[in-house]
Amino acid sequence: MPIISIENLSKSYLVGHQASNRERYTSLRDVAAQRFRSFARNGCDMLMGRQMVQGDEIEEFWALKDVSFDIKQGDVVGIIGRNGAGKSTLLKILSRITEPTSGRVTLRGRVASLLEVGTGFHPELTGRENIFLNGAILGMSRSEIKRKFDEIVAFAEVEKFLDTPVKRYSSGMYVRLAFSVAAHLEPEILVIDEVLAVGDAKFQAKCLGKMKSLSHEQGRTVLFVSHQLGVISKLCNRAVLLKNGQLTFTGKCEEVVTQYLCELCETNEYQAFEQIELRSQIRRVRINPHGKQPNEIALSDAIHIEVEATVLRHDLSAFLGIGIDDKYGNRITTFVKPIQDFCTDTKTAHTLVVKLSIPGGAIAPNNYSVSVALFVPRSEVTDSITSICPFRIIDDGSELSMLEGIDYGSVLLPATWEAETFGK
Repeated sequence: MPIISIENLSKSYLVGHQASNRERYTSLRDVAAQRFRSFARNGCDMLMGRQMVQGDEIEEFWALKDVSFDIKQGDVVGIIGRNGAGKSTLLKILSRITEPTSGRVTLRGRVASLLEVGTGFHPELTGRENIFLNGAILGMSRSEIKRKFDEIVAFAEVEKFLDTPVKRYSSGMYVRLAFSVAAHLEPEILVIDEVLAVGDAKFQAKCLGKMKSLSHEQGRTVLFVSHQLGVISKLCNRAVLLKNGQLTFTGKCEEVVTQYLCELCETNEYQAFEQIELRSQIRRVRINPHGKQPNEIALSDAIHIEVEATVLRHDLSAFLGIGIDDKYGNRITTFVKPIQDFCTDTKTAHTLVVKLSIPGGAIAPNNYSVSVALFVPRSEVTDSITSICPFRIIDDGSELSMLEGIDYGSVLLPATWEAETFGK
């Protein structure tokens, strides 16, 4: 019998919009009439127990639509999908934070959730008091909490701040304590969103080890949402893929991750739309910009990566790094060049377009993505973007196919660089 059963689960929200044909200037009478209509509608919604929405036009948005799957006890399940796919909504329903619009969820065990920084903690209470509060919410007796108390504190590494109100904690301290409480109070089901990304690398590794222990040694069930496919692949034995609120694929973790990467291969370009005041900024990244099928590259063909960056006030110690990651997010190789090789004028701003070419046969057939960073060695990263422009190397039957299985992490791949600079 599955520990979690999800049947035809759907969740809709009402979204308000301002009328698209509204005139720029309106009379006082129009404003008063609009406010009265909004007040009357909100009053009716409140009386009927419906969601109150502001706006002239109301649209129904389905965050989840007819999602059905089962999870067995002891499974570690990764939930993946693009932003807005419905991952967080699903976890909130499983955690009983929100009610579904339709469908049914059956949970056969106690659930502990870690969805957002601060969820379940009272900011005015101390760390010590919040441990007991959280334990009580999870249904633990005071004696059970006392028995686990020292382990919780030691794991969270917040001994010095145990009697400090948690509103004074940093986001990392908050997450450490919240995860420690959720993991040590012996829930049958542990639900975790992307919140672990707030912690440092050392604590993330500790959390992943704890989740493995909960599953393999204690038979607990873990649901884990993350955009880090490498972490998902190492931790989870099964995965669920959501797209636009619908379940598109479920099964073994490697199969689901591969399917997700195939769906991502719909565009060969990353475009930064928001201007951020950084010393250097990555504006655009493209893979094989002039190829007929830019995301599918024959093994014998060269790989072309084009990076456009705005160099505002760079110094000669800045570097551009372009990395190739495998389908699990693991880095297989990195190409690095100093900015001074491309432009030497530090007095004016530049738009820098760098083209990196990797000869055919250098990378074995598989799914990959690109990561780009502008950084100063042993100092700071001025801008970076990871896991963009997914592409696939296709075996075209050439003699180069014998390269399958090389450990690229220890191989310096050949490449050529070109660059153009333009005044801002």
